[in-house]
Formats: sequence, structure tokens, C-alpha cells
Amino acid sequence: MKVATWNVNSIRSRLDHATQWLQANPVDVLCLQETKVINEDFPTAAFSELGYTAYIHGQKSYNGVALLSRQPLEEVQCGFAPVLGEDRVGNLDDQKRVIAGLWGDIYIVNLYVPNGSAVGSEKYEYKLRWLDCLKEYLATLLETYPNLNVCGDFNIALENRDIYNPEGKEKHIMSSPTEREALRQVMAVGLKDGFRLFNDEGGHFSWWDYRAASFRRNMGWRIDHHYLSTALGDRALGCTIDLEPRRWEKPSDHTPVTMEYA
Repeated sequence: MKVATWNVNSIRSRLDHATQWLQANPVDVLCLQETKVINEDFPTAAFSELGYTAYIHGQKSYNGVALLSRQPLEEVQCGFAPVLGEDRVGNLDDQKRVIAGLWGDIYIVNLYVPNGSAVGSEKYEYKLRWLDCLKEYLATLLETYPNLNVCGDFNIALENRDIYNPEGKEKHIMSSPTEREALRQVMAVGLKDGFRLFNDEGGHFSWWDYRAASFRRNMGWRIDHHYLSTALGDRALGCTIDLEPRRWEKPSDHTPVTMEYA
């Protein structure tokens, strides 16, 4: 069983890329982020032709997440509120960043974590508040779903080896100590980094800025992750980052990351 995550940076702009990739890599579930389209305008038919059912939590021009599955998902939920309640969540579900569903005995959570803009900014504080809510959300889910795959664009490089050049990055968004600690607290509910189960080396990235020929120079960051519960981690067979789509014409700045299970 294979689950992939990919921030496509607009599904309408990258529809040909997504369908081309799925034809070559027929994963069981593809988790998309930054779809940037309302539900009604999501290109469902293109994926139906490939045998995928689309579950969509969309937003015009910004954010948006979707699950594409080769078999019907059960218990699909959008946002934090179905698990934690609206009083706890407040305005954190206004932006469409969370969708989850059950594939067999694996509960898949697809996330688009806020970027945070700049350290100390209002958006940075929002990001930290969002991550605190995520921690509670995942801890609650684990009580019901022992096999949990939490994936998506986390907009955080957890360690220095996840950045091409970490010097001075402690003051940079996506690598500040406070963000990293917030993500460690999320993982502390009982999650492991799926990629690090199989690879300890630095130099493996999933996102490259469009500027300064960053991809060609491999000036990347690893910010797209699969986090696995202990029970599911025992079934993991491998985790791979596919660089090929980043080489295509007008690509997303992210590339797919795939987790495989027994």
C-alpha cells in the first residue's frame, strides 16, 4: 500500500503533472495541498478517468487540500472541528488545511501547515496556534485510530540536515527554534518521521525556491513529511522523494514524497 503527498501549488495549473505522475506512479492514495480551488471547480473527472475518487476541501485562490483514492475512503472529515469541536478550534478551520479519511485500517491525515510569513509576525503566531491545535487533534485521533499516517506540507524543516545550508536559519521562517519545538511537540503524541526510518543522511529535499536556480543547485529544504504512529511505523517498507516532477516544465516548487506499507 502506498500513500503519497504533494503540494501541487494549484491543481488547475498542475493538472497535467498530477495525472502524468499518477499514471507512472499509481499510488493508492495521493494527498494534495495548495489546490487553490473551490470544491465545485476541482477537476474531479480527470482523476476519475484514472480510477481515483476525489475528496476535496477547497478554497478559492489559496490553501485547499484533497485526497485521491483508488478505493472509497471511509470516515472522511474536513478540518479540526469534527474531532475537537468548534469552541476549541475557533477560526482555525476558516482556512482549508485539513482533510482525513480511512483506507482499510490506516487513517490518513492530509495537512497544509501555515507558512507563517516571518518570525514574530501575526501569521507566525497563527502558525504556532495552529500547530498547538494540531497536537490535540492528532492525540485525539490516536485514541481511535492506532494506524495513523499524517502527511503533507508542514512548512518546517525539523533539523539542520533538512536544509541545504542551515547557517543563520535559526532566524528564518520554517526553521526557527520555536517552530521546530512546536513540531516536536506534535510528534510527541506518538509519531515518527517516516523518511528518517530509512535514511539518516542530509541532502534530501522536497522543496526548492523558484529563485536563484535553487533546484538545479540543489538548494532545497525537506518540509514535506510523513509522520507515522508506532503501530504503522512497524509496517513501513520505505519512503522515497521523487525528484522527476520538479524537472518538468512549469513545475510545482514541491515534489512528491511516497510512503509504502506492508
